[in-house]
Amino acid sequence: MVNLIWVILAGSGILYAGFNGTMNEVNKAIFEAVDESVMIALSLLGVLVFWLGLMKIAEEAGLLRGLAKLFKPFVRRIFPEVPSNDPAIGYILSNMTANMFGLGNAATPMGLKAMKELKRLSGNNEASRSMITLLAINTSSLTIVPTTVIAIRMKYDSIDPTSIIGATVLATVISTLAALLIDRFFYYRRQRLGRA
Repeated sequence: MVNLIWVILAGSGILYAGFNGTMNEVNKAIFEAVDESVMIALSLLGVLVFWLGLMKIAEEAGLLRGLAKLFKPFVRRIFPEVPSNDPAIGYILSNMTANMFGLGNAATPMGLKAMKELKRLSGNNEASRSMITLLAINTSSLTIVPTTVIAIRMKYDSIDPTSIIGATVLATVISTLAALLIDRFFYYRRQRLGRA
C-alpha cells in the first residue's frame, strides 16, 4: 500500500510538472537527489563499518553477552511465551543491543532471525503475540548512541554532532514505552473480546 502511495505521489508530481512546464526542475532535482543519496551512503559506510567493528570487538570481549545477561530478565517479562534457553531470545537480545547503538542495518538480520525463530515456536503462519511485540519494540527501538544520525550530522559539518544523544535517549525511551503499552493494551483487549 505504501508503495502505491509513493507511485501516485511521484506520478502526480511528474504530471503536474509536465503541464506546468517545470519538467527541467524535476529532472534536476531527481539527479541532485540521486547524487546526494550516493554521497550520504558512502559517508555512512565508514561509520557503520567502524561501529560494526566495535560491535564485533565487544562480542569477542564478552560485552554483548554481559548486556544480554543484564537485559535477559527484562526480555523474559516482555516475551513470556518464549522458553528461556530458546535461540529466539538470543536473536532478540542481539537485535535490541544493535538498535541501542543505532546500528539499524546490523539489527535487521538479527530481527529477521528472531522472527524466523518466533514463527517456528508459534507453529503457524499467523503473527504470534511475541512477533507483534518484537515488531513494536524494533520499530520504536530504544537508542543510546544514534550513530547513523551522528554520521549524517558530521557529514553536514554540524558544530556538535553528538548534542542529540540526550534528546534521542529520551525520545526513544518514550517511544519504546508507548509501543509496549499499546502492544499490551491491544493484546489484553483481544483476550477480553475472545472470552466475551
